[in-house]
Amino acid sequence: MQFLKSIVKCCQLILIVPLIFLLGFLVSNVHSESSRLLTVVPDYKLTFPHDYGAHQDFRIEWWYATGWLKTEDKEPLGFQITFFRYATDHDTANPSLFAPKYLIIAHLALSDPAVGKLLHEEKTAREGFGLAYAKEGNTDVKLDDWTLVKEENGRYLVDMQGDDIGLQLSLTPTQPVLLQGGDGFSRKGPKPEQASYYYSEPHLAVTGTVFRQNKPQTVTGSAWLDHEWSTAYLNEDADGWDWVGANLDDGSALMAFQIRHKDGSKLWSYAALRNAAGELTLFEPEQVDFTPERTWQSPYTDAVYPVAMRIRTGEIEWLLTPLFDDQELDANQSTGTVYWEGAVTLTRDEQPAGRGYLELTGYVSALDM
Repeated sequence: MQFLKSIVKCCQLILIVPLIFLLGFLVSNVHSESSRLLTVVPDYKLTFPHDYGAHQDFRIEWWYATGWLKTEDKEPLGFQITFFRYATDHDTANPSLFAPKYLIIAHLALSDPAVGKLLHEEKTAREGFGLAYAKEGNTDVKLDDWTLVKEENGRYLVDMQGDDIGLQLSLTPTQPVLLQGGDGFSRKGPKPEQASYYYSEPHLAVTGTVFRQNKPQTVTGSAWLDHEWSTAYLNEDADGWDWVGANLDDGSALMAFQIRHKDGSKLWSYAALRNAAGELTLFEPEQVDFTPERTWQSPYTDAVYPVAMRIRTGEIEWLLTPLFDDQELDANQSTGTVYWEGAVTLTRDEQPAGRGYLELTGYVSALDM
């Protein structure tokens, strides 16, 4: 039986490689979308636990968790995990188990100041044979031996072991779900159809084990989880986005992003700030600005990233400073993209405020999704 499983797994991996290059993952031409895919509409009401799970009628979906950890020696580490589900244009009526209807992709990354550069690994497979899936009804995502599962008590379990790095973490909610946009409908551009369904879970309490060079270390910390799904995400004039999710020291939670026009100007922006008492403030595009404070040029791609950023949300000014500069993630073998994904500290009006993650996409090449 083990031999048969190995054959199935090998066939899956062999067949998926040319498929990835053919589909390009993020190349989602809206004119070629199959009629089975739904669009995001503003009157949908998110319900749980159903919406913790997969939404296979939409093109793209991801579960994304980032956080700051500390070892028993008080050493700071940043981590990022992402599981993607991507619907291809393959005919879903095809009963064959080999039909590549959905792809599952995963990224694992560790920001270790002792190393001075991002450590990361990635995997890709098409859904099927119990080797890769994203289940409906609750968060239960698997790619080979990498898993993200949400238990009935709300706790997330992460198990992702790579060749050189690995994570076995428990992420326990301490605050209610944060519905982005106020009701989970998150605009991504001037056209209403350029949107996603989007919720966050900030201030997740983290315990578990980090593996570096296969050596385990006990860690504790705090994390932020996003779950987002859509079919038509970006405006055709968009180049990429800058995004931050941050757990603030006073119990508040901040999420802000801007969608950049191909000429570098702001095409769309948004921010949400929820205080420790649960009071939510939403900021409109004209109230949110991202201003580069300092840039870093990648020695691998020559891309120039604004790794230190000033963000204005209404009357508040935030300064984001990276844990270290070299946090570029080359995902060409899975999503066909390269982006900067880094642990950052935040100050608010020049005072220490919290920790989070900054994501910078579209600086190597424009995204199309």
